[in-house]
Amino acid sequence: MKKLFLPLILLVISCSSTKIVSSWSEPNKEIKINNLNKVLVVALLDNQTSQHKAEDQMVGYLNGKGEQSYNYFKSNFNKENEEAIRTKIKKDGFDGAVTMRLIDVDKEKIYTPSDANFYPMYYRDFSGYYFNRWNYNTTSGYYTTTKTFTVETNVYSIKEDKIIWTALTETTNPDGLKTMTSEIAKVVYKQMLKEGFVN
Repeated sequence: MKKLFLPLILLVISCSSTKIVSSWSEPNKEIKINNLNKVLVVALLDNQTSQHKAEDQMVGYLNGKGEQSYNYFKSNFNKENEEAIRTKIKKDGFDGAVTMRLIDVDKEKIYTPSDANFYPMYYRDFSGYYFNRWNYNTTSGYYTTTKTFTVETNVYSIKEDKIIWTALTETTNPDGLKTMTSEIAKVVYKQMLKEGFVN
């Protein structure tokens, strides 16, 4: 698993704006992500372009073990038929799935008040100082908007037909989807290592 995420760690060396909010793993840890050989990657995003980019990126981290859902499920396949999906992925030899889903986008508007900096001016005579008194400069107040994206990442065992690991992450003001998914994968991998889900 370390080999799978090595390119990710090298790519994301700047300070991350993503943090783990919560995580859970199957208590007995009978199945770890290292044991999965063929993994379906699914990004449940509204925008098709965003979905493709996220799935492509996640597949890249799986080092040949992953396949994008947008390539796997052809346009004529009924993705609303749960039983058909279950039968198809088992028949085609998938033993795992990784999903990424955007749960919430929280926008917070923050006002930074104006700032006045007063300072005395030096004058050679008293009258100049008295009439000019204090000089000052000001910075106008302004608004900024902070966006926080909450994303759920799940790992499933297809053979056992159950979830084996999940995490919620929060990313603040990401610099695009690619950066956000990179940061998520990095902190998720660190959490998996911490919990012994990968080794």
